[in-house]
Order: sequence, then structure tokens, then C-alpha cells
Amino acid sequence: MTSLVKWILILFGLISVIANIVIVCLYSGRLPKCSSKPHHVFKGKHNERSAMFADLSAEEYLRVRDYMSNQKDLNISVNALTKPSGNFLFLIDLLLPMKADALGYLDNNKPKPVREATAVVFYGTLGHIKEYVVGPLPNPIYHRDVTVKRYKEELPINARTVTIGEYALIFKFINEEVFTKLGKIVKESFDVSKEKTLNGFEGMPRGVKSGERQTWISFFRDFSGMYIHPVGLEVLINHESTNASLWSVKRLLYNGQYFDSVEDLIKQYDAGTVTKIVYKPVQNYASLKPRSKPTGLSPQQFYAQGKRFSVKNNHVMYLEWSFAFGLSSLTGMRVFDIRFKGERIVYELSVQEAMSVYGSITPGMILTKFLDSSIGIGRFAHELVRGVDCPYAATYIDTFRYIDVSAPHRFRNSICIFEHNTGRPLRRHFSDFFSNSYGGMVNSALVFRTITAIGNYDYLWDFIFYQSGSVEAKVHATGYISSSFNVDGNLKYGHQVAENTIGNIHTHFINFKVDLDVLGVENVFQTKDMKFMNVSLPWMPERYAMVPQLVEAQLKTEKEAALRYDTKTPRYLHIASNRTNRWGHQRSYRLQVVSFTGDSLPETEPEEKSMSWARYKVAITKHKDSEQTSSSLYSQNNMWTPAVDFSKYIEDDESIENQDLVAWVTTGFLHIPHAEDIPNTVTVGNGGGVILRPHNYFDEDPSIHSPDGVYISPGSEGNCENNKMACLTEDSCTPIIEPFTYNGFEGTMKFEERRKKSPQSQS
Repeated sequence: MTSLVKWILILFGLISVIANIVIVCLYSGRLPKCSSKPHHVFKGKHNERSAMFADLSAEEYLRVRDYMSNQKDLNISVNALTKPSGNFLFLIDLLLPMKADALGYLDNNKPKPVREATAVVFYGTLGHIKEYVVGPLPNPIYHRDVTVKRYKEELPINARTVTIGEYALIFKFINEEVFTKLGKIVKESFDVSKEKTLNGFEGMPRGVKSGERQTWISFFRDFSGMYIHPVGLEVLINHESTNASLWSVKRLLYNGQYFDSVEDLIKQYDAGTVTKIVYKPVQNYASLKPRSKPTGLSPQQFYAQGKRFSVKNNHVMYLEWSFAFGLSSLTGMRVFDIRFKGERIVYELSVQEAMSVYGSITPGMILTKFLDSSIGIGRFAHELVRGVDCPYAATYIDTFRYIDVSAPHRFRNSICIFEHNTGRPLRRHFSDFFSNSYGGMVNSALVFRTITAIGNYDYLWDFIFYQSGSVEAKVHATGYISSSFNVDGNLKYGHQVAENTIGNIHTHFINFKVDLDVLGVENVFQTKDMKFMNVSLPWMPERYAMVPQLVEAQLKTEKEAALRYDTKTPRYLHIASNRTNRWGHQRSYRLQVVSFTGDSLPETEPEEKSMSWARYKVAITKHKDSEQTSSSLYSQNNMWTPAVDFSKYIEDDESIENQDLVAWVTTGFLHIPHAEDIPNTVTVGNGGGVILRPHNYFDEDPSIHSPDGVYISPGSEGNCENNKMACLTEDSCTPIIEPFTYNGFEGTMKFEERRKKSPQSQS
């Protein structure tokens, strides 16, 4: 090849590259960046008064902490590693205002409610727990002991949650009194050494009667996803005393055989009377690292004309919707003052409790009943992963919490808000008879989400706002199942899902609080259903036909409106106003419960009182500020005499006619673990919720006024006037992509005595 030919080829190559660059630049010029500013014109303004529902700020947490620690007579420590024998400031959280005061401020220009906090102190020196109201914020000058006022009795110290300080002592105790003494056994059976350990997982409750604090701890391989790697060793420790030097090992289970003490296990092991577990290395089948190299990208969603929602402080506006939000350390996600077209529909919609009851033959699971708010549901709302936990282009919000820490902690991007195309129309019709047309509307809704990773389970919490005037509270479960070692008889309680691993049967019960205010606070509770009636045909009186007929009722008292899961309940449940729509029907909102729960714990069981809310699919009570939650921080560790027994809200059987009503809704699902739960349970089919749907509240479907509506008639197929989809190519743009960041590991629990997490506790 001559040099001339080479130069010609090089020149041709350069020309081709330049031409491609020009073409790309020209094409890019036709696709502008999508606007970060919304085209949507918002109706109204953000409500600054919603700030009374806002979580405490980092500064407010610090002011309360410092005020409490400066009260010398209280003798309080704020060190997260405070021992159980000390007095520890465990929790600071927002005290919600009285409802009447809040409504007066929101609606009638009454004075702003005083902003206050609740402070929870574990008094190890005195043997009890105290709750204080601290205020006013941001500069507190007073504190009031409200323990007895709230719970009608003092709270015993053993009702407390296990703190980081107590966990540190438990780790030390187990290492010295179990692993060190069982050195030969744990080495031969589990390959435990100074460099290699086992992880613990707690069963709850901690005992079988009030006052006990005895915990079965099951041990698992030191893997990520340890929950499905049981090794066959379980230990019962007695840590009732706040003095750790008085703790003891009560029993042990090794390979299905019980032992009275560590020494008893050693003696029988050496004598050869124990069926030994022989250590066998295994691959970590619990790892979530992709088995195949990730390639390509899944479909992404972006906003071609800017976001149609706006977030300012703790207030959100979206099309016709507006609401305030917060995230409680104990109960998790909550929203307030939900309005549609300016009218309040819901005063409060909040998560209350997540509960699981397990079955097993092994002690670590056989009595296990988890009540997550006692550990803190919102406490474990860590950073959401952009593009996975929420759409990449969602709006992300930081939260602050003060629970079992020395200082408030910031959880970055722990709430996300996004508008979501569900992929199916909200409504549509294609007309093929007499006239031809198409009318429809995309189902685009606003999603308010957080995800809480409480030990092994991850719960996705969604509040969804639809353009039809409906609101949905929804939960999905994922994460790891709990498991136990495969011993004789355990297959009655689950399926084998891995070598020597049983996935244990369990229930998931979720409780929501729905404080509906339908055109005010004077509402009634109605039910509707159907029955077949044998009806004479008007034009043929001698002929009869079974015809479905509407059956309506109005329930009058709280006991009548406590609709149990073990009885047939009407299909339509309504909170209604006495005002009517254009057609003469009472304007109402329907509670549509989506649930696949297992059976609730029999009431004969002494622990059932701590979860009595789970008896009811829906229970309607008269609103009381003293009945703020269906469970409490203390339910888990004092199940037998719980501080809050929800069934007592119903016992007084008050009238619910023309009253301010609250609906307590229970949903969930039964989980029988199976092979496909390895390595992780998927969200598909594992969830439940409640939909609040307008029922004769409007004169017509309000979505007919949405700008998302589409109408096509013959000859107008390409006309953009009533069909924005026809002009989508004209509105195409390149999305603005923010850089990916992740700081989620900043908020994990830290212990001085151990490099890893606590003995994991959770459903």
C-alpha cells in the first residue's frame, strides 16, 4: 500500500469522525434538557401552619437533650452506652398537638398550639420508666411527668427496649460465659475462633410472664444475610437484673438437645452422649451480590415538563392534593391534614404497628411474637437507593431522629416522593357501538414512601394519592425470612429452604390509623353489602327471580363497629357525613381493606392483650387524644400487662353517631416460607393495605377534570387539543440526571464492645 493511499484513508477516517460529531451535536440540539422548573401552575400555596406536624429538627433535639441532662434532680445520662443500671435518656420525639387545638389553628385562626416533645427515660437506678412532656420548643423551660396520666400506672423497668448499652454487655457476657467456655465445641462445630465468630438473633418476648427478662438467642454464621444460616446452637440468658454481674445462662439447645448449663453441655459432649454438629464450610447462598454481571439499564421515568408536585419543609402539594408529613421514630410514616380540592378528607393517616407471630419447635422461635414499634419502625428508615428503592428522579428528603443515641442523627434521603405512571389507565372506554370514540386517562399518582429495615425484614411503606380522589396506604415486605436449624419435628412449622435450614411459618399484621374527617368532624359509620332477594317480575307477576339487592346499615356504638377478622364483615365500610351530594346520597369515604392475613393469636394466650388490635379488620372508635396509638414502646417486653391494650378503647362502647371517628385498620398476610424466599423474599404478593375511596362524596368522578385526560374521535387522531400523546414527540427532551450518591451506612448501629450489629431482632 502506497503512502498516498494511507493518507487518503486517514483523511477519510477523520472526515467521518467529524461528520458524526456534527450530526450528534445537531441532533442533541433538537433535544433540549428537560426543564427542572414545573410547567404546572399550583393552586394555592404551601400551608406554613403544617409545620406543627413537622418532626423535631436537629437543633430542637439538642435543646431537649441538653435541657433534660441539665436537670440535676433527674440524674440522667445521654451516653448511648449507658448501662442498664444507669438512668438513660432513650427517646426524644415530637408530641403531637391536641386535635381540637390543631384544627382551631388550621381553620379558625386560633392560637398556634405550643410545640412540645416527649422524652423517655429508663431509670435503672429506680426500677421504672418515665415519660416527660418537655417544652416549649425550641427553648424548653419545663418538663412534666405524664407517665401515669398516659398509662394509668407506673411503667416497670423491664418493659424497656434493649438499648445499645445493654447489647454491649450482652455481647461481652456471651463471649465470656458461652463462647470462651465452649471453645472446643464451638470450634469443632462452627469453626469459631478469635477471628471468626457467630451472630445472634433474639427471640421475643423475653420470658413468659411480667417482670421476666429472659431471652433465647439463636446463633447464625457470620455472613451477610445471616438470618438463613442457622447453626443449631441456642442459648437462654437471664438478664432481669439491671446489674449485669447477676446475669446467668439458664439453658442451652445444641443440635436439638437441651442442656441445663454450659458445663452440662461440655460434660455430655466430651462423654460422647451428644449428636455432634460437624463443621462444614458452605457458600453464602444469602448473598445479594448479583449472580450475573449487571448489564444495561431498566426503563427509567423522568419529568418532561418538570415535577407536578412541590415540597416545602414538611408540606406537599400535588395537583388537587395537599398534605403535611412526618416520620415517627417509633411508629414510622404519617401524614396529616390531607386535602383534595381544598377540602380536608383525612386528619391523620399513620402506621401504628407491625407484628409477626412465628411457629417453630426450637425455643428461639417457638414463642416469638415481634412488635416492631417497641423497637422503632421509623428508627430504621435508612437512606433510599436512587433508581432502586425509588425512581431515580424522585425528590428525596432527609430526616433526623433521637432514639438510643447520644445526639440526633441525620438519615439522608430516607423519604422519597415521586409521581408515578402505574402503567395502566385510571379509566378508559373505546366506543364501538353507534358512535366511535376513545376516552381515557393515564393513572398517574403521587407516591410518598419510606422503607424500614428492621433486622431481617424490610417494609416498604407507601401512601399513594390518586387523581380520582382516592388515597391508598400500602405496605410490602421483603428482606430475609427468619429461620431455624432443622431438627426432628420442625417440618411441621415450615419448609426446608437450604441445608439444615427451616423457613418458619409466620404471620404479618399491620395496623394503620385512619382519622377521616368527612366534611367536618361529625361523622357516622355505615355499611353496605348485597343479598339476593326472590323478586316477582313486574311484567310477569307469577314469575320470580333471585336479584341482588342493596343492604345498608348505620352502626351506632364502638362495639357494633369492631369488625372482627373471624366473622363475616360487610364489603362496603363508610365514614359518612350527614351532608348529601347532588343526588341525595350521604357524602362518604369508603374503607377498602386489602388483606391476606393469617389467623390472629387466640385471646386465651396471655400475650394477646399486647396485640388486641389484630382481632379487628376495622374498628371504629370515637376520637380521643388519649387514644393516640394502638400499641406502645413497651408492648414487646411486657406483653402480659401491656401499657396499651387496644381492646380497652372499645370496651366503653361509646356512641359513634355524629362523632369525630377514627378507623383502626388491620391488614397483612400469612407467610409460609418456600425455596423462592432464598436469598430474599420478594415484594410481589407479600403485602396489604387500605384504600380510602370517595363514595358519593362527589357528584361525578373528579378525574374528569384532570389535565391528563385523552379523547380521540374519528378524524382527530393526530390532534393535540384533547390528546397530548399525539404531540409527545414535540415535547421530547433529555432528562437531567443527578449524580448517584449513597450514605446509608452512616446510620447503622455502632457498639463499643463488638465490631458487628446487635443480636438481630425482628420478624
